[in-house]
Amino acid sequence: MTLPRTLTILVATVTTIGALLADLVVPDLAAQHVHNPGWPPHAKFHDAQYVVMTVLLGLLGLALAARPGPTLRARLLCADAVVATPWLGMLGALLFPGTAAYDPEFADRTVFVLGMHGQIFMAVVLLLALVGSVAGALRTPVRRPVEPMPQADHCACSGSGTRGRTTLSN
Repeated sequence: MTLPRTLTILVATVTTIGALLADLVVPDLAAQHVHNPGWPPHAKFHDAQYVVMTVLLGLLGLALAARPGPTLRARLLCADAVVATPWLGMLGALLFPGTAAYDPEFADRTVFVLGMHGQIFMAVVLLLALVGSVAGALRTPVRRPVEPMPQADHCACSGSGTRGRTTLSN
């Protein structure tokens, strides 16, 4: 398996399960999201929407990247764009007024890496991995399927009794 394909599959896997675990399953993290009693139902709805969307985008990315075939390069580039979507959306959400990567009541339980909220750091790392995948995929030559040569009726070697020998015809 090529490095670009491995990177894409890795990011697609994290995309598929990441939000599901962080926002719904892992108790300390889920308490800050869907299970946060301070969130109104509409905020929980949008978080649940994000979880479902990332699972679907991750699965689509996995399907595109994991299937073998002659169009792998194009599918990898498409998979990279698909699985980058939620991570770019996370970074883009910080540009909206009044948004934050965490709620103030959880500041003491928030993990920071290199000065960034843990989720933001993970988004940056995964997007860099996808940049590496795209760069690697673009450097890989496109493999085109080899089409069989059409069988010529006028070829002397296609006649019976000539198997294994080459004959010349007029």
